[in-house]
Amino acid sequence: MPNEDAWATLRELVRTQDLAVLGTDGDGHPYTSLVAFDTTEDLRGILFATSRETRKYRNLRGNPRVSLLIDNRSHSVADFQRAAAVTVQGTLCPMESPEEEKLRDHFQRRHPHLREFVGSVDCALVKIKVDRYFLVRRFQEVLELVP
Repeated sequence: MPNEDAWATLRELVRTQDLAVLGTDGDGHPYTSLVAFDTTEDLRGILFATSRETRKYRNLRGNPRVSLLIDNRSHSVADFQRAAAVTVQGTLCPMESPEEEKLRDHFQRRHPHLREFVGSVDCALVKIKVDRYFLVRRFQEVLELVP
């Protein structure tokens, strides 16, 4: 079934890639940032950590709608046939204390090199509720996946 194959590709992408490009709205202009990310087990949420003093955090508080790009490109011509990318559309999702602690632990296990940063008082763990994924593979095959 093609949908199962697409979900498998998506799961592989989010499991093997550590960085995503986050797109926010900065005073009516697109603003992008590179972020270390993690996903919830059910793929309904994307997590990343940021300082509360960053432009991206300020943008999120002004407009909670975001997009993220996650891809596996190798920067070679072969990418046109082999690379896969997913655009995630979602909305900032507030978290309660027990959930935030659990997800913070989950994020730190995925990114142990960020443990000190993520544990600092200035750091905000951000959860994005995923509305949809747009998976692109084989250069022009585009599939919409809704968790």
